[in-house]
Amino acid sequence: MKNILIIAANPPATSRLRLEQEIRDVEEAIRRSRFREQFKLEIRVGGRPIDIQRALLDIEPQIVHFCGHGEGKSGLVLEDVAGLPKFVSAQALSSLFKLFANSVECVLLNACYSEVQADAIVQHINYVIGMNQEIRDDAAIAFAVGFYDALGAGKLVEFAYELGCVAIQTAIHQNTTGDRKLIPVDVVGESRTIEEHLKPVLKRKRLDL
Repeated sequence: MKNILIIAANPPATSRLRLEQEIRDVEEAIRRSRFREQFKLEIRVGGRPIDIQRALLDIEPQIVHFCGHGEGKSGLVLEDVAGLPKFVSAQALSSLFKLFANSVECVLLNACYSEVQADAIVQHINYVIGMNQEIRDDAAIAFAVGFYDALGAGKLVEFAYELGCVAIQTAIHQNTTGDRKLIPVDVVGESRTIEEHLKPVLKRKRLDL
């Protein structure tokens, strides 16, 4: 049995994302899959740092999926106790996942500019997926559906990642807008815009020889 922990954070002061749709679509992907009995889905909405710590302790997930806003070097956008945006740095996330490296196998950061956090977390976790630019809401959802469709069919993480990228190409409309960033001033102008299916990036933990 693999436990999947989905953490959804969309503080009131941030632009609205279709996180409920993402969660429903992931639930459906697991529910209809051939190996659905091998997965248990746990969902935490609100996404305060303390909620994440407690969920990691209580659930001991093998897969952790964050959906929400990303701000590049400023961090992932969670919530504080007042429901306001709380930026959590790459270093803080790296330190957190280091403590759970014996149980967590894969982390999916379905948020804009989250490659920074992926690079930090992959020091301790075998597979981490982040986004190298801002990603559209529909593309992020399509990637998640393709990813879990593949895992539910018994495929490995590498295959699931590739299918997620293909799902973006086949599912989204090219003229749609709307992404998962606020104002990431530390990355604006850094690179040219690329196609949506090229934005998810799979990181693999480097093994010491």
